[in-house]
Amino acid sequence: MDNSSEVVESDQGSGRDLAREALRDAQQRARARGTRPGQRRSEQQGTPGADRSRARRRWSAAGTDDRDPQPLGKLAARVAKQRGWHNRLASGRVFGQWESLVGAEVAEHAKPVALKDGELTVQAGSTAWATQLRLLQKQLLAKIAAGVGDGVVKRMRIQGPTKPSWRYGPRHIPGRGPRDTYG
Repeated sequence: MDNSSEVVESDQGSGRDLAREALRDAQQRARARGTRPGQRRSEQQGTPGADRSRARRRWSAAGTDDRDPQPLGKLAARVAKQRGWHNRLASGRVFGQWESLVGAEVAEHAKPVALKDGELTVQAGSTAWATQLRLLQKQLLAKIAAGVGDGVVKRMRIQGPTKPSWRYGPRHIPGRGPRDTYG
């Protein structure tokens, strides 16, 4: 019995020899097809699906990936940046988030009126608050830049309350207006 098992082993060769021979044979067939050994068929030139990337076929890993679901805010920010809307949206956030940007007390006595070319016009409720806002202007600009972004608001124009106007309608007569008519 021992003799017959040796005969079979010597006819076929050892397992290593068989594996090496099979590998050489597969490499020769791959070279004949014009591909590198180890290259997948979908990666070959001219085969359907060759232009698809390998990343499309793989599963998403534990890390973030472009194929993972994205938050709506992140997608909206990307679209705004691509279309050049970022500055307009940032200036709109100044008006929308005014109270959270400058604080509740300041927002109670002042409101933003206009933002043009980096200059924010703020209307104060009284002359005392207009003076206070002028003193706090650097701190307010820093808070706004931290909340909205640098370069959106570069300077502030602070206006006090406006006096009442006696000009109603399209026509008026120049002069001081009514003074002693409240008898």
